[in-house]
Amino acid sequence: MKYLVVLSDGMAGKPLGSLGKKTTLEAAYVPEMDRLAAVSEVGMASMVPEGMAPGSDTANLAVMGYDPKVYYTGRSPLEALSIGVDMKKTDVSYRCNLVTLSEEDCAYEDRQIIDHSSDEISTEEAAVLIEALKEGLGRKGYLFYAGTSYRHLLVQENGTETELVPPHDILTRRIGEYLPGDPILRDMMRESYGILKNHPVNEERRKKGLHPANSAWFWGAGKKPALDSFEERTGKRGIMISAVDLLKGIAVGAGMDCASVKGANGGLHTNYRGKAQAAVQALAYDGYDFAYIHIEAPDEMGHQGNAADKIAAIENIDEKVLKTVICGLEEAGEEYRLLLLPDHPTPVAERTHTGEAVPYLLYDNTAEEKGPKTFSEKTAAESGNVWADGYKLMSHFLQEEIC
Repeated sequence: MKYLVVLSDGMAGKPLGSLGKKTTLEAAYVPEMDRLAAVSEVGMASMVPEGMAPGSDTANLAVMGYDPKVYYTGRSPLEALSIGVDMKKTDVSYRCNLVTLSEEDCAYEDRQIIDHSSDEISTEEAAVLIEALKEGLGRKGYLFYAGTSYRHLLVQENGTETELVPPHDILTRRIGEYLPGDPILRDMMRESYGILKNHPVNEERRKKGLHPANSAWFWGAGKKPALDSFEERTGKRGIMISAVDLLKGIAVGAGMDCASVKGANGGLHTNYRGKAQAAVQALAYDGYDFAYIHIEAPDEMGHQGNAADKIAAIENIDEKVLKTVICGLEEAGEEYRLLLLPDHPTPVAERTHTGEAVPYLLYDNTAEEKGPKTFSEKTAAESGNVWADGYKLMSHFLQEEIC
């Protein structure tokens, strides 16, 4: 038996008046999801434990079967694993977003975050800007590392964890009251605006009608993580297929392999089919037992408040990911179980993560179930299948108790 998770980041949402009081999932044309739902177990799972922030870090750990209350040490340390940073136990790491701030004539504190991703800036452009920050913000004991797109890393030696605010939680708000209490971090963010605002990379972006990446924003502080091996816990050899450092970091920490897919970028126009084909190759031909396809696009479109593009992302997952993996595994003659779900909701109207339970679909091509005619938040909630401790769903999916 092969096991495949299709994680549609932030796919769940809430009804929108502009969509006739439908969610983006309900409004999307998803024939594969609906077809599977009719012969699958469908239900709801809470992936964000009560009292914890609804992030992709805590939620994806839960989907993978790791209790976030036990294993979570912060978001950025997981990303550090992906980037290849060997953190010391006394280090503290921070996610360093390259964000777009408003550029009116005012104090730094009076600006607003316009875009937490700077129009999904390319990794190549971002690397140049991170080099500029390394040169301009040089301080003993603080080290910058380039990541992917707008997602980068700052590591503080002998640091102390501090509570910081994610930029996607405060879009369009005045930033002053959300700046770090730590004076060094606050000053570095303020200085970053002066370094980046008129950088040639940003001048070119403005000419193209793109948002400039004109400030660093630090958040997601944490210390070195310690995840147990996924293979030792489950007996399954696993592979991660994602363009996002967070998910790659979780995989590295769990001792899983990571697939590199050309054109996979974490955005709306990622290589959906390439990710699906990588999963089929891994499961049917390369000896892997478990594959985890992570697609970031619905979450990014939710943060942007763009319902049409979030619907497009969901439809791409249906057509280019689900259809491709099902056809590939069936043609290879594999027996398999498939788990489709988001990690958390990212409602378009709120433009940030929320902590409600998410709909899941569990399909087994060897044992037909009877499920609803369509797959949505509503039909999943009506099913009666509920996992209050979402991290336990993985044991159910794998059909065995995780050690």
